[in-house]
Amino acid sequence: MTTTRQNGSLYTNIQGNIATIEFGHPASNSFPSELLDRLAKEFTAISTNDAVAVIVLKSEGEKAFCAGASFDELVAIENLEQGKQFFSGFANVINAMRTCSKLIVGRVQGKTVGGGVGLAAACDYVLATEAASIKLSELTIGIGPFVIEPAVKRKIGLAALSELTLDATNWKNAYWAKEKGLYSKVLENTKELDTELEYFTQKLASYNSQALAEMKKVLWENTDHWGNLLIERAKVSGELVLSEATKKALAKFSKK
Repeated sequence: MTTTRQNGSLYTNIQGNIATIEFGHPASNSFPSELLDRLAKEFTAISTNDAVAVIVLKSEGEKAFCAGASFDELVAIENLEQGKQFFSGFANVINAMRTCSKLIVGRVQGKTVGGGVGLAAACDYVLATEAASIKLSELTIGIGPFVIEPAVKRKIGLAALSELTLDATNWKNAYWAKEKGLYSKVLENTKELDTELEYFTQKLASYNSQALAEMKKVLWENTDHWGNLLIERAKVSGELVLSEATKKALAKFSKK
C-alpha cells in the first residue's frame, strides 16, 4: 500500500531505541521538493533525540525503493534560482544524513534511480533484496548525478562510479551494488530482508550509544566540506537543466 498524496508522505515510528523513517510517493516513491525538505528536517530532529540509537530508512510498498527527484518539478524549472533550489533538495538530505549523530540503516526493497542511489549511499549500512537494481540515468536527460556523486563515490569508488554513470541506460543488479560496496547484504526477498533488518538493528542498537556516535563520526571523516560542495553541485545541475540540450531531452519525456 502506497500513499496517494501528491506531495508524498513521511512517517517516523520509534520503538525502543530504533527510529524508522518511512517515505512514500505515488510516483514510484520519488521526491518532490517538499518531501525532501521534510526528510532532511526529520534526520536533523532525530539526531538530537537521546532516546534513539539507530535510524532505519525505508520506503513504502513492495516495488521501487526510490525513483529519485520529482520529474514534474524538474521539467517546470524556468530559471537558475529554481534549478539550484530543486537540486539542493537531495544535497540537504545527504548533508543531514551525514551530520546526523545516529547510524542510519537503509532498507532497499526494489529498484532505485538517481537521487535514490544517493540516499542509499548516504546510509551507513544497507540491506537490500535481489530486486534492488540501481541506475544513474542523469546523462540521458542532459544533466549528471553531480549532487549525489560525492556520496556514491565514497561508497563504491571512482571506477564503479564511472561505470554506473556513463552506462546511463542500463541497470546494475543488486549483487553488483553489493560487490562495489553500496549494499552491505543482499537478501532473496522482502520477508528475508525484514527478518535480517530486525535482527541487525536490534543488535546494533544494543551497543554503547556513545560508541555508535563516535563510530558515525569516524565513518564520515573528511566530509566537512560537503556542506558547501553539494550546494555548488546543485548550482551546476541547475545551470545544465536550463540548457537547450537538456530541454530538448526533457521534452521527449514530458507528458503531452
